[in-house]
Amino acid sequence: MKKKFKCEVDCANCAAKMEDAGKKVEGVLDLNINFMTQKFTLEAEEDKFQQVLDEVVKICKKVEPDFEIEV
Repeated sequence: MKKKFKCEVDCANCAAKMEDAGKKVEGVLDLNINFMTQKFTLEAEEDKFQQVLDEVVKICKKVEPDFEIEV
C-alpha cells in the first residue's frame, strides 16, 4: 500500500536525514520525503501500514522535533 501525506519539513537536509532513517524501519518498502512540495510518501504492507507509519513518524521526530504530517 502506498499513501501520500502533506507534511511540514523545515529544510532539505532534514528531509534527507529523515528519509534515510525512515527507510531502515522494518516494514518500509519505500519512503520519500520531499522538502520542496512538502509531501511524505510511504509504501508499506497494507496490514501493517498504520504501525509502520507511526514508527516512521516517531523516528522522523527524533531528527526534527517539529516534523508533522496531516493524516
